[in-house]
Amino acid sequence: GDHAVFGTVLLPGTGLLELGFAAARAVGSTTVSQLTLVAPLVLPEDGAVRVQVQVDAPEAGEEGRRGLSIYSRLEDAPDGTAWRLHAQGVLSRAETTAALPEEVGLEAWPPVGGTPIDLTGLYTTLQAHGFGYGPSFQGLREAWRVGDAVYGRAVLPEALSGSAEAYGLHPALLD
Repeated sequence: GDHAVFGTVLLPGTGLLELGFAAARAVGSTTVSQLTLVAPLVLPEDGAVRVQVQVDAPEAGEEGRRGLSIYSRLEDAPDGTAWRLHAQGVLSRAETTAALPEEVGLEAWPPVGGTPIDLTGLYTTLQAHGFGYGPSFQGLREAWRVGDAVYGRAVLPEALSGSAEAYGLHPALLD
């Protein structure tokens, strides 16, 4: 209930991404190299939602690339009810990640040469624009601008820290 858009509670897109990462781990892939959000996953006021994550067989000659699709339907939907597509993407095996170049600006915090961004009233302003972020999604503590780049420091709220290890990156923190 802490993630709503214009009063409708949605699974955050970062939750769909986390489902993709879980699917990648299950089939021996290492990353979600592409993810397109097709439709929001609306969470009902009452009842539950069934989620189906489909991973295709590896593509021939594509070094383990696999298609990914994420669907849902209401738990109490009658048999034969169609599943709704929410996201499509590609899983892959990423090569060893190269070290970030020093000029990225993340070797120190706050970023060298950065200008702090005032976050006072941020969540009130977002609410006024239709984005309702409850306590679980209010983890942004600092933001800094360096040229055209913006860097942020987000902290997972204490109430969610016990479940953080179950995720690659907790959706509330990434969101």
